[in-house]
Amino acid sequence: DIGGIVRGKDLFLGNTYESAQRKQLDKKLKTIFKKIHKEVTKNNGALQARYTDNKNYYQLREDWWYANRQEIWKALTCDAPKGGVHYFRKTACGTGTPTPNKCRCGNDQVPTYFDYVPQFLR
Repeated sequence: DIGGIVRGKDLFLGNTYESAQRKQLDKKLKTIFKKIHKEVTKNNGALQARYTDNKNYYQLREDWWYANRQEIWKALTCDAPKGGVHYFRKTACGTGTPTPNKCRCGNDQVPTYFDYVPQFLR
């Protein structure tokens, strides 16, 4: 899933074609997070101490996902056909009632509470 991929923790490798695509995507993500790492640690000693991994950037990726996941979920569901029913369960708000508007709860909350649950358990 998206969160696992961004955080570098997606366990699903799929077939050989998907695995090759995933490696290519991960390489691009590392390039992106390398640039972010360089920028955020340039003049900040506390962030230099926090983000010591300069190969995979796992902590930075985790923090970036935590800070941006709401916006990512909104972007994924805004233009999703039929309100995202192909991507998410219809009752994702924990109430047992359908999510009427693009897999969002009544207060426009995107249900990101399950993005730390491994995909095979969902």
